[in-house]
Amino acid sequence: MTAHSMAVSATEVGEKRAIKNLDMRIKKINFNAMSTIKTQDWQALSELVRGRPIVVERVRLVESGIAVEGAFELPRLAALAAEDQVFVAAFVRSHGSIKEMEQLFGVSYPTIKARLNRIGASLELVETDPEPGRAEVLERLARGEITAEAAIAELGGKP
Repeated sequence: MTAHSMAVSATEVGEKRAIKNLDMRIKKINFNAMSTIKTQDWQALSELVRGRPIVVERVRLVESGIAVEGAFELPRLAALAAEDQVFVAAFVRSHGSIKEMEQLFGVSYPTIKARLNRIGASLELVETDPEPGRAEVLERLARGEITAEAAIAELGGKP
């Protein structure tokens, strides 16, 4: 093992230790907005799932009692570990200020950056302008909003 690889390994071990310490500090923080029973239920579910994909099959609107059934995927933020969700919430509440995050959690800049990088790598970007689906293009064609040529072009030339 070279001196460089030993130094890199020592750095990685140090970062992992710092992140573990950060996890413990996050668990100790008592955010008023996150201390409800519902949040505790969510945290328990997050621990049970541990980042594995889950599908919600029934959603009930509390005020109206209306229930919707189907297969609903949770957003990636909801699939994060409870500690990572608290970290992201704190980051947003601090308006993205790493300096404020350092003060809040009592850790260094590299530890905050390493945590952000790890969380960021686990999140997929959401397509904000997805390609229209076949049914949508055909509906617009039927309503006369687009020409047949435009519909063919949007469908990628596939009949």
